[in-house]
Amino acid sequence: MNPKDISTSVPKKDHKGKVSGQLPYISDVKVENMVYGVLYRSPIAYGKIISIQMPDLPEGYEAIGAEHIPGPNYVKIIKEDQPIFANEWVNYIGEPILMIVGKDLAVLYRLLDDVKVEFEEHEAIYTLDEAIKQKSAPGVTMASYEFGESLEVISAIEQGAYQIIEEEYETGYQEHVYLEPQGMLGIYKDDEIVVQGSMQCLYYIKNALLNALACGDDEVRVVQSPTGGGFGGKEDYPSMMACHVAVAAKVVKKSVMLVFDRSEDMVVTTKRHPAKINYKTALDKEGNILSMQVEIFLDGGANVGLSSVVLQRALINSAGVYKIPHFHAKGYVLKTNTVPNGAFRGFGAPQSFAGIESHIGHLSKLAKIDPLEYKRKYLVKQGDPTITKGQFRDPILMEEMIEDLVNTTNYKKKKEEFQLFNQQNGRYKKGIGTSLFLHGCGFTGSGERDHIKATVKLVKSKDHKVMLKISNSDMGQGIYTTLSKIVAQELDLPYEDIFYPDPDTKEVPDSGPTVASRTTMIVGKLLERAAKNLKAQWKSGVEQEVVEHYVHREMIPWDEKNFTGDAYPAYSWGVNFVEIEVDTLTGNVKLENVYGNYEVGKVIDERIMKGQIDGGLAQGLAYGYLEKMTSKEGRIQQKSITDYGPPTSMDVVTIESKVFDNPYADGPYGAKGAGELTLIGGAPAVQAAIEDALQTSFQQIPITPEVVIESLWTREGEAG
Repeated sequence: MNPKDISTSVPKKDHKGKVSGQLPYISDVKVENMVYGVLYRSPIAYGKIISIQMPDLPEGYEAIGAEHIPGPNYVKIIKEDQPIFANEWVNYIGEPILMIVGKDLAVLYRLLDDVKVEFEEHEAIYTLDEAIKQKSAPGVTMASYEFGESLEVISAIEQGAYQIIEEEYETGYQEHVYLEPQGMLGIYKDDEIVVQGSMQCLYYIKNALLNALACGDDEVRVVQSPTGGGFGGKEDYPSMMACHVAVAAKVVKKSVMLVFDRSEDMVVTTKRHPAKINYKTALDKEGNILSMQVEIFLDGGANVGLSSVVLQRALINSAGVYKIPHFHAKGYVLKTNTVPNGAFRGFGAPQSFAGIESHIGHLSKLAKIDPLEYKRKYLVKQGDPTITKGQFRDPILMEEMIEDLVNTTNYKKKKEEFQLFNQQNGRYKKGIGTSLFLHGCGFTGSGERDHIKATVKLVKSKDHKVMLKISNSDMGQGIYTTLSKIVAQELDLPYEDIFYPDPDTKEVPDSGPTVASRTTMIVGKLLERAAKNLKAQWKSGVEQEVVEHYVHREMIPWDEKNFTGDAYPAYSWGVNFVEIEVDTLTGNVKLENVYGNYEVGKVIDERIMKGQIDGGLAQGLAYGYLEKMTSKEGRIQQKSITDYGPPTSMDVVTIESKVFDNPYADGPYGAKGAGELTLIGGAPAVQAAIEDALQTSFQQIPITPEVVIESLWTREGEAG
């Protein structure tokens, strides 16, 4: 490794195992005395369980339900509203009621068909619109927050305004489409239950198991298997599956494997929250913003899960990268009798940025100013307050990043060329769109200090090999490599002498969950400090161990109730330019050029960062125009990857990207978070490009071919 610059790429730690196909994922694992589990799920959206009639089970087959849970029957997340096995009420189609375990999957599925459950059906809430109408009814609002300028002040401003623009914006579901579906194995031992599987957050799972099994700390052990992608989908959901296999293993005294196929995974696991966002903006005669009110509604699905935190992030990002005078925001998570929604890369920010970028773009049209020029007028600068009365403390390089892309793409000339092309062409139209965005790094507010309290450990062997003992999981994003590099660099050791075994709660302290763009910045910094200490007390030929605990940066204290203070210690920033061509006959949108400039402090590995950019942008762009998932009367309609339509290699073009150096003092070697940032700008940029091509406005994503055709018909109808 080049000792001068940590950014120089090295071979990934898990490269050989993955490329050779030797790495065993959870569904490859076979242990002795192992049986399989299948879940009987609710066929109705909302109702009471009256009776359950089981078929005769062959020898060696058993049914596991709520009555077998030693502890309380809920999955420990934030609130106690998600049963491990539903035993009184069911709240969504697909909710697990019981599990049958046995040796042969074919027999299990046959038995599942013969289970008879009698329900008393009740009226369900199927859509976010229905939930909004009923939001004051008991139990419908699962979380809400409000903050900002007083409404009296805003009301006075609105009365003196030249015009008030009201706009409603809508975003749909997004499915994670991780390559490896959800899978969990509960291994039975006399003195402990070991749960291993595809996961992001080992200690979330361990805490859920301690609660469900009502047992001692040393009776449960959680081990991460190699994980084939997560994107947030393996943050909250695996806790429920872990409870299923652990309870079953305890009952049958055998090891229990639960693995979903793709269609089960798509229908019952958490999604990105659909959202409705309302904007009410007062403008003066020149089209300048005088005040803005934002109202966000998130569809939580049947259980609250992590939705309250997703809403917090959506609200914190509701003004985008802009300094909006007299800003007020409020938001709600509402309950519907549909599959619960949960963590997804960006955690509420992608919905907010899709909305605010679209709204600001539409305001620029009213002001007859180029959208990018209009956006630049309102950009936040270093020293500005955040919308929660925190502060942007560090240098902000947005202007340089924008200017760089304006020059690279020849933006002004390109706009003129596209205009000319569109005048001369009937069927094909070209457009260019931009998005400006940021992402807070780490947990919201004082979450790191008050809730997570991360701890890391380094262990040196007699022969000077160093092992990372942390609970963070690599799911393809490359932390095995980046965190090993940080320790190698600090200790002046060869990268090959640093080891990072699959995390196991028996071996590693709780260094916090692998979420929220926190791992490199927070855990990486702790490891850098631990390595510094180890170096200072280094003794040849003896084993040594160093432990480090999280220390909070002094900031404006975060008040979650009133939504004031510093929401994050630092921010990462990004700019996307997207050029597209729309076929007005079919409504198909074709990407032509995609550009991304990012500022993530200091990059720890260039190749891994490029992977994050390419993957994140592909996912973000697809959220804007390709991926459509719908729920009909509580049932997810897309059960296969083909039905859902994530991007293939044919849909994605070569992405031209650049990373700007802006080292952050409290990050390892100056690094900040990068994982979520790269997704956020895709959807708003592609929407803006489609609008530019068609000279029309859209109030939703995804803008699928159907949406394009419908808007063209509407326009023709109006013209005719």
